[in-house]
Amino acid sequence: MRRYAVILLIVFAAAGNTMAQQKEARGKIRQGNRLYDKENYIDAEINYRKSIDTGYESSEAAYNLGNTLYKQEKFKEALEEYQKAAAKETNPKRLSQALHNIGNALVKQQDYGKSIEAYKGALRLNPDDDETRFNLALAQKMLQDQQQEDQEQDDKNDDKQDEKKEQDQQQQQQQQDKEENKTQEQQQPNEQMSKDNAQQLLDAFLQDEKDTQEKVKQAEMQKQQRQATDKNW
Repeated sequence: MRRYAVILLIVFAAAGNTMAQQKEARGKIRQGNRLYDKENYIDAEINYRKSIDTGYESSEAAYNLGNTLYKQEKFKEALEEYQKAAAKETNPKRLSQALHNIGNALVKQQDYGKSIEAYKGALRLNPDDDETRFNLALAQKMLQDQQQEDQEQDDKNDDKQDEKKEQDQQQQQQQQDKEENKTQEQQQPNEQMSKDNAQQLLDAFLQDEKDTQEKVKQAEMQKQQRQATDKNW
């Protein structure tokens, strides 16, 4: 009996702690809501965080904290809190709202593909939500525009690459032309030298031929002179 009584006391004490945590957590959420309505988002954020710090599991605190962060344009942090709220939420309507806000935070980060999936999930839970349906159509348009811009940028990059390739080819051709011109310039003196040598050889040959003819002519004249002398004798 004594042991049983101890167990009962422990259970009641645990229940009492849970009730106290819940009361404190709910109080911080209400205080945060009042500050949120006054657009005092920083102090509202503090109270929602205090609610979470009590240890009492509440999707509402995470969801409202996400809203205050979103209002402060801390979209990445807001997304994390919305995801925590969605993971804890069992009520279809509230889960739909969490998914809707997940989609909004993703749009702010230009992650349109994932935002579309979040909006679709919200609509499956609440098909009559016109705001979510509008946001879905807007995200789909943004995704289409983003893909078109990416394609145009890719085309520009391809054009730049083609232009650079063409410039490189032109530079290579110019370099080859320079090398060929240099080779031709180097070859021209050799060719000129060969022509000069040939002319010198030809001149030498003609001179030799002229000398030979001169010698033959002189020999012929000497022979004629001797013949003339013979006749006189």
